[in-house]
Amino acid sequence: MKRHQKIELLAPAGSFEKLKIAIHYGADAVYLAGKDFSLRNFAGMSLPEIDMAIRFVHDRGKKVYVACNIYPRNHELDAISDYLDQIGRLGPDAVIVADPGIFVMVRRIIPEVPIHISTQANVTNLAGAIFWRDMGAARVNSAREITLSEISEIVQQSRIEVESFVHGALCIAYSGRCLLSSFMAKRDSNRGMCSHPCRWQYAVVEELRPGIFMPVLEDDRGTYIFNSRDLCMIEQIPDMIRAGICSLKIEGRMKGINYLATVVKVYREAIDAWYANPEDFQVDPTWLQELLRISHRGYCTGFYFGDPDQTSPNFDNYKSFHDHVFMAEIIEVSEDGGVICHIRNKIQKGDAVEILTRKGAARADTVRELFDLSGAPLDFTQTGTHVRIFLNGQYDVHDLIRKAG
Repeated sequence: MKRHQKIELLAPAGSFEKLKIAIHYGADAVYLAGKDFSLRNFAGMSLPEIDMAIRFVHDRGKKVYVACNIYPRNHELDAISDYLDQIGRLGPDAVIVADPGIFVMVRRIIPEVPIHISTQANVTNLAGAIFWRDMGAARVNSAREITLSEISEIVQQSRIEVESFVHGALCIAYSGRCLLSSFMAKRDSNRGMCSHPCRWQYAVVEELRPGIFMPVLEDDRGTYIFNSRDLCMIEQIPDMIRAGICSLKIEGRMKGINYLATVVKVYREAIDAWYANPEDFQVDPTWLQELLRISHRGYCTGFYFGDPDQTSPNFDNYKSFHDHVFMAEIIEVSEDGGVICHIRNKIQKGDAVEILTRKGAARADTVRELFDLSGAPLDFTQTGTHVRIFLNGQYDVHDLIRKAG
């Protein structure tokens, strides 16, 4: 990455709705996938949706990377070849791959599209990065097991873009290549079907005592021997920028829009704050407060600083306390000052709420009036409906409404 180039904030887009939220709150680029051939089969788009997504993002001067990072079987190769040809016609800014066979197919079928190497390819060293560079890759995603100092070495000596995770869930398996789901739920995590057994509760059963469950480092809820804490590098943004990383990647194509909006907004503000004044950069306490209010399992800095305490399992199965319930997304702003919202949780007339806007702290407000779309007044809303709400302030489409804590 050139020294003058601002680091990219890369957000997940598991659906077209999530893509719009990611762009609204400040992502420079999004990564998404089709319904097949990626590692999140339940967060994929159809080809017409991908086409619409690419047009939407490009119209706003941002980038789209399409994941095709499955490890395929022989019988899938023809279908993948056809899929790559169709994806190439849509004009993505890169295709994300892990399998060498798919890499070769991309180079042959759509040579004009840059290739990014997925974290599934386990790029843990300089030689590996140089290998992919010489093969023609434009970028590698660093394996989560290596340190920032190792990443910096790769950046300095490989002359290839390096993308690294900045926030989200960590897999207990090596670079996410886990077999637990295949054995325990018959769902192959390396082919997009992970059932997340690392998050399940466990106990030990002795062979001669069937039915007697003996806990290991337990609490009254069970044992969580595989359960890692989530990655959170908000306080280490300067370290990641100085390491020469070109793109900070947020994990979470399966997460909801409230999670996505909060994480993208916080990291956007932190990145911008560093570039505005790197010498006097300070972490805003409100950034940490916001990240603590969304779903997470306790935070850590992963392997980045070689601290074994950061990578130890989360035996407490810590989950955040949700003091801000996500209530609605603004989908239209009316000339009369009202906003039409897609309701996600019950809202009552008079509720104290907060609006998560693109910039600045969440804004306190009050629900003054509620109407259905025919104009009939309401005392409260039903989940899943579209309702006209009158607030005190002025807000934008895609701003989120949440219950005040």
